[in-house]
Amino acid sequence: MRPVLSPAEAGELDRASQARGIQAETLMENAGREVARAALEVAGGAYGTRAVVVCGKGNNGGDGLVAARYLSRWGARVTVLMLEVPEDLREPAATNFARLAETDVRVRPFSRSTLDRELARADVAVDAIFGTGFRGVPEDEWAEAIDGLNDGRAFHGVPVVAVDIPSGVNGSTGAVEGEAVWADVTVTFGAAKTGVVLLPGAERAGAVRVVDIGFPSDLVRSDLWLMEEEDVAALVPVRELETHKRATGVVLVVGGSRLMTGAVCLVAAAAYRVGAGLVQVAVPGSILPVVQSLVREATFVPLPETPEGTVAPEASEVLAERLPAADALALGPGMTTHEATAAWIRATVATSPVPVVLDADGLNAFTDRAPELAARRADLVLTPHAGEFARIAGVGAREIAADRLGHVRALAAETKATVLLKGTRTLVATPEGHVRVNPTGGPYLATGGTGDVLTGAIAGLLARGLAPVDAASVGAFVHGRAGALAAERTGEGTTAVDVLEHVAEALRRIRGA
Repeated sequence: MRPVLSPAEAGELDRASQARGIQAETLMENAGREVARAALEVAGGAYGTRAVVVCGKGNNGGDGLVAARYLSRWGARVTVLMLEVPEDLREPAATNFARLAETDVRVRPFSRSTLDRELARADVAVDAIFGTGFRGVPEDEWAEAIDGLNDGRAFHGVPVVAVDIPSGVNGSTGAVEGEAVWADVTVTFGAAKTGVVLLPGAERAGAVRVVDIGFPSDLVRSDLWLMEEEDVAALVPVRELETHKRATGVVLVVGGSRLMTGAVCLVAAAAYRVGAGLVQVAVPGSILPVVQSLVREATFVPLPETPEGTVAPEASEVLAERLPAADALALGPGMTTHEATAAWIRATVATSPVPVVLDADGLNAFTDRAPELAARRADLVLTPHAGEFARIAGVGAREIAADRLGHVRALAAETKATVLLKGTRTLVATPEGHVRVNPTGGPYLATGGTGDVLTGAIAGLLARGLAPVDAASVGAFVHGRAGALAAERTGEGTTAVDVLEHVAEALRRIRGA
């Protein structure tokens, strides 16, 4: 897994490195050189290349000044547009501004008309306006500079290389509240930054290149990590040659209601697809024939039901022997918000002797009841989308969107559970505050039933012995990869069944088999 740094962590890395004797001037020199190298790669070489570098203040602007010097030395024709008065620059940016006198770099104060004129004949632009510490809405000429870079990219085809993070993106959350640069490449130093990993900042960043500028590797510390394929491959369980179905994981799926029969079928099938040996499906008795016709491999348990066709509280007696014999419980899909059923769900989560994956109406049973989730016997994985998360946490959807990372950490700590917050950048948080970012998935998963496939995959992996955070992380990664494979064939018409049918292929590719 690759570490992802917050602005505060990035600042601490700078300070700790300097305490080790690595000069700020050295770090800036190395950073600017790598930005220049990326800019020439994007432009196709130095010969005949015109580059525009837009510089703000602080280290980000200083990195841009160094990049301009290297671009000029390597043969490009470079114009630097300064948003900051040179006399106000601090070290080491001030020294690097002075060193431009050693080159043929043209330096101009920023104006929108000058930027537009330079971009009309440029081959590449460098965004060195704001750094990772930016938050809020750019204003005045700073907003004009960002807008100008975007117009140059859109109307003149000028690729943009961002220094550390696209300007205007909140470095802590990835939020974009006003103007923000659309970069083709973002060169980031030492480790990726939160703002280029989380959406919408990740979309603005283009291709993210993490480069080494001299930070000691042992000082790169974070509790946010980006999952990679090799991480997943190392975690996926492998069956022993001599085994049997109960040794490879028993999953009990409890869900369904009279008007929602399909969800439990998707959960059960997905648990099998990730390698569970035996899946038992418990549903209200009246829908059992329908479910049996859709899932052939499972065994079945008819449950007592309410007059409305939902699971009744008496189900506890029926499951009293089944539940302790399982390795994981998937609970909630298709169960409705019937009051008696919701109360039964809450009691089951509290008393389950085996790890629980709680999804859909299982989550809705805890609307405004987040603290109750902490009082239980076994491990718990919560898998909410933004709406379900908002209902449990009692937080507005807009607040969650503005800081998904902060909110997922808070809910994991409050519930003492592993929390998976769904999205194109799914987050998996532990109660201790560690978070993993899943890079797979996309809009092809925005269709009914795909969440049930994810629930089944996580439950199957839990049953096979993975820790909750690992089961959730691997499940999300495989689920996203399966969705991408399905979308290659079906495009925008991808269904949950299409995703389900590609889970095994996704696993095979991840393992490299």
